[in-house]
Amino acid sequence: MDKEALIRDQLVQRLRGRGAHMPFQQAVAEFPMDRINEKFPMGAYSSWALLEHLRLTQRDILDYCINPDYERRPHPEGYWPAPDAVASAEDWARTVAVFLSELDELIAMVENPETDLYAPIPWGGDHTILREILIIADHNAYHVGELAIMRQAMGTWPAERA
Repeated sequence: MDKEALIRDQLVQRLRGRGAHMPFQQAVAEFPMDRINEKFPMGAYSSWALLEHLRLTQRDILDYCINPDYERRPHPEGYWPAPDAVASAEDWARTVAVFLSELDELIAMVENPETDLYAPIPWGGDHTILREILIIADHNAYHVGELAIMRQAMGTWPAERA
């Protein structure tokens, strides 16, 4: 495998949560829908709010990579749902589905040999696709791990996992 293919493969593995991190799909599997709006002990947000944060942030980075008309979101409110937002089971499912769909878009960008991982994004100063992929892989891994810890603290893992 050449070096370019190797780096692309390793980036895709990080995006998929493989290696030292729990994959997103495993962290959200069998989550009890009657607990998605519950804040974890001593926490400031719910499991759904954390998922929505993951989705909003990943969408923002994808948009930054591909949209020449990209506009920066206000921070932090552009990256989190409203503090009083209450989600339904359908909202949870939509958040998960959109997150995974947009993750697939990022993976396709990395896998595309036409994507120059090292060239600056024209509207991003010296930022590169490689930089943005590393940021989103790191951000996703951090918060997926946080969700796993939240589930442990809340007792929301299935009995066979707990």
